[in-house]
Amino acid sequence: MKKLLTAVSIALLLTTPIEKAAAQYYFYDNNYYDSPIMYELGASVGFMNCFTDLGGRKGIGKKFVKDLNMGNSQLAGSVFLSAIWRNAIALRVEASFGTVKADDAILKKVKATTFGRYERNLSFKSNITEFMVAAEIHPLYLINKYEDEKEPPRFSPYLLAGVGFFSFKPQAKLGGAWVDLQPLSTEGQGFAEYPNRKPYKLSQANFPLGLGVKYELTSKLNIRGEFVYRILSTDYLDDVSTNYIDVSLYPNYFTGNKLTNAFLLNDRQYELDPLHITNEGDQRGSAKHNDAYFTFNIKVGLTFGRERIKR
Repeated sequence: MKKLLTAVSIALLLTTPIEKAAAQYYFYDNNYYDSPIMYELGASVGFMNCFTDLGGRKGIGKKFVKDLNMGNSQLAGSVFLSAIWRNAIALRVEASFGTVKADDAILKKVKATTFGRYERNLSFKSNITEFMVAAEIHPLYLINKYEDEKEPPRFSPYLLAGVGFFSFKPQAKLGGAWVDLQPLSTEGQGFAEYPNRKPYKLSQANFPLGLGVKYELTSKLNIRGEFVYRILSTDYLDDVSTNYIDVSLYPNYFTGNKLTNAFLLNDRQYELDPLHITNEGDQRGSAKHNDAYFTFNIKVGLTFGRERIKR
């Protein structure tokens, strides 16, 4: 990480004209100079939520916020380090940690309108670990002229985009214990009878997009509010994507507890209606849209690199 920030700093300095790099301006209280490149170390706390096939709101499953259920929000946090050029453009590396979950049972009060989503009775949770490299753009600083003794804006909205790598592990609760779902091939992933359903990887790339607001509290301390949405290339964040399989195939692949868990967690409609019969090909999820998750965090950062004026 240190080598990465050093390389970015050198690159920014090399692409900055000498006269602009030398032109500094006073900080808001006339006690500090801003260097052309500064650094920020910080941490955040907030919540994480997801858009998947499970849970949601009334009606048929919809896209994006139309199916968001805030009751599924879970605690999340992060630590980050940034290299910042003239307060206008920053390169950030960040590690985020949190949990996502969803449960069809949350639809009980509106079950008459959910087209069978409540009766599906599936649920999941997954811990998320993510490492991200992202660029921030601060428009107000880009348009500032950086003249000596001109006070820079202390309030700065910004945009963010980058690439990340995250790990997840969907689980469901059965008999008081949490059971990993990916090894159970709940939709026939890896079975010869379903050649188009490949096992999904538990570590994948994602593409974060976000926006935030930064406010300088002091020469060294700032606070932010930040929303980041992750675009995923998988529809299996919740282990649900397509149709029910022929469960009579399970004994060909599994034995013991794994076989039992596969039977019980592939289809849980029996828990609400013991007489229900599920047929191969019945809808379990929808593969029209990939899953996604997002965070909203309050971030606190410490800025390094400002030079105190000698008086």
